[in-house]
Amino acid sequence: MNTSLEREVDQLHAEICAGLAEPTRILILYELADRPRNVTELANDLHLSQPLVSRHLKVLRDRGMVTATRLGATVEYQLGDRRLIEALDLLRAILRDGLTRRAGLVTVLENETPSAKETE
Repeated sequence: MNTSLEREVDQLHAEICAGLAEPTRILILYELADRPRNVTELANDLHLSQPLVSRHLKVLRDRGMVTATRLGATVEYQLGDRRLIEALDLLRAILRDGLTRRAGLVTVLENETPSAKETE
């Protein structure tokens, strides 16, 4: 494998994939896609504790996925890059299509398998 590509993959895994490994962080990113918010607003909107949201925001901030701006006594968070949402939407579409294919296979198998009454 190309050494440069390996480094990029390592960097991607270390930063972005690790940042997205926790579903709560993905939900936070989607909330911030609507508009910038402070920790209290995010905690209320997601029905989570403020310390938990703060910990997740720190991870996202450390990875450059969100940015923080001080506004007086509060800190407002916003997406670091709108393409994160585009990437998440693409991954969700891939997941949905995979689940649809699997559900279709189950239906095909159920239709091909003789029922108990047919085998008697």
